[in-house]
Amino acid sequence: MSVREILKMGDARLLRVAEPVQAFDTPELHALIADMRDTMAAVNGAGLAAPQIGVNLQVVIFGSTARNPRYPDRPQVPPTLLINPVITPLGADEEEDWEGCLSVPGLRGVVPRWAHIRYTGWDEKGQPIDRTVAGFHARVVQHECDHLIGKLYPMRVRDFSRFGFTEVLFPEISAAEDD
Repeated sequence: MSVREILKMGDARLLRVAEPVQAFDTPELHALIADMRDTMAAVNGAGLAAPQIGVNLQVVIFGSTARNPRYPDRPQVPPTLLINPVITPLGADEEEDWEGCLSVPGLRGVVPRWAHIRYTGWDEKGQPIDRTVAGFHARVVQHECDHLIGKLYPMRVRDFSRFGFTEVLFPEISAAEDD
């Protein structure tokens, strides 16, 4: 369909709480999903939430079938579309790791996330999704779903000595992002 502009940190629309999707399997929903996929692919994203392109709906996509140049050492995550998601932490364990965001370009920070989660929601046709995941998969889901509650990853950074420009922290990744 088309590549959309990605909103940047500072845009008030990124701070809204997204509305649940009320109708599944509609032409409008399919067009939104196609635009999100095109946009994410065009910028080598690991995920994208509808609010990042200015659409205030609870829709996220994440994952890929190939190695992502923005996260070259991370395992692949199955391509997933998730509507009206609910995340349930499974235990109290957290893991800290580096994150970046298409809405916060050029920066990375260490963010704590639940280590093991269950996520539920719906696909575009209204079929239920229910998965239990850990590691990078869990991190990506939590990051994208944060966009649905108006949170950007810098809001979760606890130690700003581990927050900075990608080109300084990870020059090899920064070069890949410029490709």
